Amino acid sequence: MSLPRTRWELTGQGNRGYGQHFAEQVARGADVDGEARFVDALAARGARILDIGSGMGRVAASLQARGHEVVATEPDPDLRAQSESTYADLAVLPHEALALDPAEVGAFDLVVVVGNVMIYLGEDTEVAVLERVRDLLAPGGRAVVGFHLTAVKTGSRTYPADEFVADVASAGLRVVHRFGSYELHEPNDDYAVWVLTRA
Repeated sequence: MSLPRTRWELTGQGNRGYGQHFAEQVARGADVDGEARFVDALAARGARILDIGSGMGRVAASLQARGHEVVATEPDPDLRAQSESTYADLAVLPHEALALDPAEVGAFDLVVVVGNVMIYLGEDTEVAVLERVRDLLAPGGRAVVGFHLTAVKTGSRTYPADEFVADVASAGLRVVHRFGSYELHEPNDDYAVWVLTRA
Protein backbone atom coordinates (compact mmCIF):
# COMPACT_ATOMS: atom_id res chain seq x y z
CA MET A 1 0.00 0.00 0.00
CA SER A 2 1.36 3.42 -0.97
CA LEU A 3 0.99 5.94 1.84
CA PRO A 4 0.59 9.68 1.16
CA ARG A 5 3.65 11.76 1.94
CA THR A 6 3.48 13.48 5.28
CA ARG A 7 3.81 17.22 5.74
CA TRP A 8 7.04 16.48 7.58
CA GLU A 9 8.46 14.74 4.50
CA LEU A 10 7.29 17.50 2.19
CA THR A 11 8.98 20.13 4.35
CA GLY A 12 12.33 18.39 3.86
CA GLN A 13 15.32 20.30 5.19
CA GLY A 14 13.07 22.95 6.68
CA ASN A 15 12.45 20.86 9.79
CA ARG A 16 15.99 19.65 10.50
CA GLY A 17 16.39 21.96 13.48
CA TYR A 18 13.99 19.89 15.59
CA GLY A 19 16.36 17.08 16.45
CA GLN A 20 19.31 19.42 16.90
CA HIS A 21 17.32 21.61 19.28
CA PHE A 22 16.52 18.73 21.62
CA ALA A 23 20.01 17.23 21.31
CA GLU A 24 21.44 20.52 22.54
CA GLN A 25 18.97 20.61 25.41
CA VAL A 26 19.82 17.03 26.41
CA ALA A 27 23.55 17.85 26.26
CA ARG A 28 22.98 20.85 28.57
CA GLY A 29 21.09 18.69 31.04
CA ALA A 30 17.84 20.56 30.46
CA ASP A 31 14.55 19.02 31.56
CA VAL A 32 13.06 17.43 28.43
CA ASP A 33 10.91 14.86 30.24
CA GLY A 34 7.61 16.73 30.57
CA GLU A 35 5.71 14.47 28.19
CA ALA A 36 7.22 11.33 29.68
CA ARG A 37 6.27 12.32 33.23
CA PHE A 38 2.70 12.97 32.08
CA VAL A 39 2.46 9.59 30.32
CA ASP A 40 4.13 7.78 33.22
CA ALA A 41 1.49 9.18 35.59
CA LEU A 42 -1.20 7.52 33.45
CA ALA A 43 0.55 4.17 33.25
CA ALA A 44 0.60 1.14 35.50
CA ARG A 45 4.12 -0.06 36.28
CA GLY A 46 5.60 -1.99 33.38
CA ALA A 47 2.93 -0.79 30.95
CA ARG A 48 3.22 -1.51 27.25
CA ILE A 49 3.58 1.88 25.52
CA LEU A 50 3.82 2.82 21.84
CA ASP A 51 5.49 6.11 20.88
CA ILE A 52 4.40 7.09 17.35
CA GLY A 53 6.76 9.62 15.77
CA SER A 54 9.35 9.18 18.51
CA GLY A 55 11.73 11.69 16.92
CA MET A 56 15.15 11.70 18.52
CA GLY A 57 13.90 9.32 21.20
CA ARG A 58 13.74 11.45 24.32
CA VAL A 59 10.17 10.53 25.39
CA ALA A 60 10.44 6.83 24.59
CA ALA A 61 13.85 6.53 26.27
CA SER A 62 12.58 8.27 29.40
CA LEU A 63 9.58 5.95 29.59
CA GLN A 64 11.81 2.93 29.04
CA ALA A 65 14.08 4.13 31.87
CA ARG A 66 10.99 4.26 34.08
CA GLY A 67 10.49 0.53 33.55
CA HIS A 68 7.88 0.45 30.81
CA GLU A 69 7.92 -1.81 27.77
CA VAL A 70 8.26 0.76 25.00
CA VAL A 71 7.97 0.40 21.24
CA ALA A 72 9.27 3.50 19.45
CA THR A 73 8.61 4.24 15.80
CA GLU A 74 10.10 7.04 13.69
CA PRO A 75 10.01 7.14 9.87
CA ASP A 76 12.52 10.01 9.44
CA PRO A 77 15.91 8.32 8.90
CA ASP A 78 17.89 11.30 10.22
CA LEU A 79 15.90 11.45 13.45
CA ARG A 80 16.07 7.68 13.78
CA ALA A 81 19.86 7.77 13.43
CA GLN A 82 20.05 10.54 16.01
CA SER A 83 17.85 8.54 18.37
CA GLU A 84 20.02 5.46 17.99
CA SER A 85 23.20 7.43 18.69
CA THR A 86 21.72 9.31 21.68
CA TYR A 87 19.81 6.41 23.24
CA ALA A 88 21.63 3.26 22.20
CA ASP A 89 19.38 0.99 24.29
CA LEU A 90 16.19 2.19 22.58
CA ALA A 91 15.15 0.19 19.52
CA VAL A 92 13.28 2.25 16.93
CA LEU A 93 11.05 0.93 14.16
CA PRO A 94 11.04 2.83 10.83
CA HIS A 95 7.24 2.94 10.52
CA GLU A 96 4.87 5.87 10.24
CA ALA A 97 1.51 5.59 11.96
CA LEU A 98 -0.46 4.13 9.05
CA ALA A 99 2.20 1.47 8.44
CA LEU A 100 1.77 0.02 11.93
CA ASP A 101 -0.12 -3.28 11.77
CA PRO A 102 -1.82 -4.23 15.06
CA ALA A 103 -1.46 -7.88 14.10
CA GLU A 104 2.31 -7.43 14.02
CA VAL A 105 3.05 -4.99 16.85
CA GLY A 106 0.24 -6.00 19.22
CA ALA A 107 -1.88 -3.89 21.55
CA PHE A 108 -0.76 -1.19 23.95
CA ASP A 109 -1.87 0.19 27.30
CA LEU A 110 -0.89 3.67 26.10
CA VAL A 111 -0.26 5.09 22.65
CA VAL A 112 1.74 8.32 22.64
CA VAL A 113 1.45 10.80 19.74
CA VAL A 114 3.23 13.95 20.92
CA GLY A 115 5.77 16.42 19.57
CA ASN A 116 3.36 17.88 16.98
CA VAL A 117 3.06 14.62 15.05
CA MET A 118 -0.62 15.31 14.33
CA ILE A 119 0.05 18.60 12.53
CA TYR A 120 2.65 16.99 10.26
CA LEU A 121 0.55 14.06 9.03
CA GLY A 122 -0.23 13.58 5.36
CA GLU A 123 -3.12 15.66 4.09
CA ASP A 124 -6.54 14.22 4.99
CA THR A 125 -5.05 11.28 6.90
CA GLU A 126 -5.86 12.53 10.39
CA VAL A 127 -8.97 10.36 10.89
CA ALA A 128 -7.21 7.31 9.47
CA VAL A 129 -4.31 7.81 11.87
CA LEU A 130 -6.68 8.19 14.80
CA GLU A 131 -8.45 5.00 13.71
CA ARG A 132 -5.09 3.23 13.70
CA VAL A 133 -4.40 4.55 17.18
CA ARG A 134 -7.78 3.16 18.28
CA ASP A 135 -6.96 -0.24 16.80
CA LEU A 136 -3.63 -0.33 18.64
CA LEU A 137 -5.18 0.19 22.07
CA ALA A 138 -5.54 -2.72 24.45
CA PRO A 139 -8.88 -3.01 26.28
CA GLY A 140 -9.06 -0.03 28.60
CA GLY A 141 -6.07 1.55 26.84
CA ARG A 142 -5.64 5.27 26.33
CA ALA A 143 -3.84 7.58 23.93
CA VAL A 144 -1.96 10.78 24.74
CA VAL A 145 -1.91 13.30 21.89
CA GLY A 146 -0.20 16.69 22.07
CA PHE A 147 0.25 19.41 19.44
CA HIS A 148 0.15 23.12 18.69
CA LEU A 149 -3.30 24.13 17.53
CA THR A 150 -1.90 26.66 15.06
CA ALA A 151 0.70 26.20 12.34
CA VAL A 152 3.64 27.62 14.25
CA LYS A 153 6.20 25.19 12.79
CA THR A 154 7.57 25.05 9.24
CA GLY A 155 5.32 22.91 7.03
CA SER A 156 2.76 22.17 9.74
CA ARG A 157 -0.97 22.76 9.59
CA THR A 158 -3.44 24.58 11.82
CA TYR A 159 -5.60 21.97 13.56
CA PRO A 160 -8.31 23.68 15.63
CA ALA A 161 -9.54 21.95 18.75
CA ASP A 162 -13.11 21.55 17.53
CA GLU A 163 -11.94 19.92 14.29
CA PHE A 164 -9.71 17.53 16.21
CA VAL A 165 -12.55 16.57 18.55
CA ALA A 166 -14.78 15.86 15.53
CA ASP A 167 -12.05 13.70 13.98
CA VAL A 168 -11.63 11.85 17.27
CA ALA A 169 -15.35 11.01 17.26
CA SER A 170 -15.24 9.94 13.60
CA ALA A 171 -12.40 7.56 14.47
CA GLY A 172 -14.37 5.84 17.21
CA LEU A 173 -12.55 7.52 20.07
CA ARG A 174 -13.58 10.05 22.71
CA VAL A 175 -11.85 12.76 24.69
CA VAL A 176 -11.34 11.93 28.36
CA HIS A 177 -9.22 14.98 29.26
CA ARG A 178 -7.89 18.13 27.63
CA PHE A 179 -5.09 20.24 29.12
CA GLY A 180 -3.08 23.23 27.99
CA SER A 181 0.28 21.66 28.82
CA TYR A 182 1.93 18.51 30.17
CA GLU A 183 1.90 20.23 33.56
CA LEU A 184 -1.92 20.18 33.49
CA HIS A 185 -2.56 23.84 32.81
CA GLU A 186 -6.08 24.71 31.76
CA PRO A 187 -6.97 24.48 28.05
CA ASN A 188 -5.85 27.36 25.84
CA ASP A 189 -5.79 28.27 22.16
CA ASP A 190 -2.08 27.61 21.67
CA TYR A 191 -1.30 24.03 22.68
CA ALA A 192 -3.46 21.05 23.59
CA VAL A 193 -2.75 17.80 25.38
CA TRP A 194 -5.49 15.22 24.99
CA VAL A 195 -6.17 11.91 26.68
CA LEU A 196 -8.34 9.68 24.49
CA THR A 197 -9.94 6.27 24.79
CA ARG A 198 -12.26 4.13 22.70
CA ALA A 199 -15.78 5.50 22.41
